Amino acid sequence: MRFVGIQRGVGLVLVALLGLGLLSATSASAAGDVDRYLDLPLVNRDGSVGPGGVHPELPSGRVELGQALDEVRAAGIAPTRYAALLLQYWLADSTEQAGLDLKSWNPRAGMNVNRQNMINTYRYYEQLQLAHPELQWAGMAGQAGAALAGAMVDGQVALDAGTALDGVPAVVAAAQGVYGAVEQAAGPDALRQLPRGLAAVVDSGRTLQVADVRFMLSEVLVMWRNIFSDLVPMHEAYITGGLPALQEMQAAGLFGDTIMNAWRDIASGDVQRIPVGNAALMRREQQEIVGAHWDRVRAYKGNVGEALTYMMAVVGAPTVAGVVAPREFHQIAIPFTGTDGRAMKLTLPLPNWNWSVLDDRWAYISGELLTKYPQQVQHDWPTLVTEINKPFETQVTEHRPLFSTPEILESAIRGLKVVPADQP
Repeated sequence: MRFVGIQRGVGLVLVALLGLGLLSATSASAAGDVDRYLDLPLVNRDGSVGPGGVHPELPSGRVELGQALDEVRAAGIAPTRYAALLLQYWLADSTEQAGLDLKSWNPRAGMNVNRQNMINTYRYYEQLQLAHPELQWAGMAGQAGAALAGAMVDGQVALDAGTALDGVPAVVAAAQGVYGAVEQAAGPDALRQLPRGLAAVVDSGRTLQVADVRFMLSEVLVMWRNIFSDLVPMHEAYITGGLPALQEMQAAGLFGDTIMNAWRDIASGDVQRIPVGNAALMRREQQEIVGAHWDRVRAYKGNVGEALTYMMAVVGAPTVAGVVAPREFHQIAIPFTGTDGRAMKLTLPLPNWNWSVLDDRWAYISGELLTKYPQQVQHDWPTLVTEINKPFETQVTEHRPLFSTPEILESAIRGLKVVPADQP
C-alpha cells in the first residue's frame, strides 16, 4: 500500500539495535521536548471516553507524532515509556489512510455524524484485503461491516423520522405468535425451553423507548471505533514496517505474545498459518475489545438489552459466500413427549442463542466465518474481489434487515416442524 519512509525505517532500525543491546539507554531527559509524551496512560483507548486519540496531551497529526517518535527512539527511551505516543502515531497513520479526522472522531456524536466515518472505515478494511491477501481479518471486518452499517442506517432513519417504535407492536405480535405456535405443537412445557431473548422481545416490547434505541446505536458506534483503534494500527505497522514495527508495539506493552505470534503466522506466507493468525486477531476483537461492551448492552434495563441483542442474531445477514445467517445457526430444537407417548422434537428456524454472549458469538464466528472466508480467499478470489469492489453504499443498501423483523418471525412459525426425536 505504501513504502517505508527513510525516516521511519531509521527509527525501526534504532529500535532493533536497542533490543540487541548495541545502543546504550539514556535518561528520559535526553528526549528533550518530547518528555511530555512519556509515561502517558492510555486514558482514551476506549473511545467511549471522548473524541480524539489515546491521550489528550498527544498531537493528532502523523508528521508531528512521527518526529517525536523518532526522537525518543534515538534517545534510547524504553518502548514501555512511549507506548501512548507509539499507539497514537499508528492510530493517526491509520485514520489518515482511511480518510478520518482523528481529533474530532467521536462515536458518541451519533450515527448521522459518523455515517461517513463508518463507510470510510469499512471501505478501508476492504482495500487492505485487496492489497494484501493475507490480511483476512480486515476482509472479514469489511464484509461484515456492510450488514452492520445497514442496520445502523435503518435505526437512525427511524429515529430521525420519529418512527423508531412504530414497528414494535408488529414485532411483539409476531413473537407472541411464535409462542402460540410452539405451545400448540408441543404443549406449555415447551415454552420454558425457548430462548430468553425471545421472551424478552415480548416483555420489553411493552416498555421500549426511543432512548433505548439511541443507547443501542451509541454502544455499537463505540465498539466500531474501538475495534478500529486497536487492530488497524497493528495493520498499518505491519504494512509499513513489517514484524519489527509490531515487535516495537509488543515491547511497549500494547499487546502480548499471542498477538505477536498471530502476526508471525500472518506474515509467514503459509496458507495453513495465515488463517490461524487472523483467527487470533478476531478472537482479540470479540473477547478483549467488545466482549465487555456486549455484556453491558445485554444487561441494559433488564429485558430490553436481552431483547435487542437477541434480535441481532435474528435479523443478521451474512455477506460472505457460504456463511449461513445467524438465525440458521444452532436453531431452536425442543424435545418433548407426544400425545401418543413417543419422543418427539420441535424445530424452529430461529437462533437458540444470543449475539452478545461471547461463547455463542464465537461458536458462530469460528464455525462459519473463520471456516468459510479463508476458503473464499484461497479458492474464489475473483468473486471476493467483485463483492468488495461494489460501492460500499450499494453493499449497505443490500443489507438493511431491521424492518423485516416481523416477517422473519412469521416465516419461522411457518417453518416450525415436529419430527420423531431420533430423526436428523
